[in-house]
Amino acid sequence: QVELVESGGGLVQAGGSLRLSCAASGRTFTRSDMAWFRQCPGKEREFVAAISWSGASTYYADSVKGRFTISRDNAKNTVYLQMNSLKPEDTAVYYCAATRAIITGPIMDAGMEFWGKGTLVTVSS
Repeated sequence: QVELVESGGGLVQAGGSLRLSCAASGRTFTRSDMAWFRQCPGKEREFVAAISWSGASTYYADSVKGRFTISRDNAKNTVYLQMNSLKPEDTAVYYCAATRAIITGPIMDAGMEFWGKGTLVTVSS
């Protein structure tokens, strides 16, 4: 089993940066592909970024490509989402998720097995 806890959310001005962290526990973390999703009030959860268990492959939604970077440190059991050049439309609850399946690109939330409770990111204009 995998337990995920997000942190690093908060209030930031447009154009600013924020780094989210997802601390994972469980023996399967190293062999789990990881992803970040986000959800705005009244909207469905959407894919943001994903990373393979080895860190060799990364995938991004077009809306964040070039601004966000996903990474992981398996020694620390942690996955990160570095968010730069933030825009008001990035405001959302950000969720960390894990799967034992292989992620090959943008993925539906139904494809993930384990979820954190989310951390709120608010970008002011």
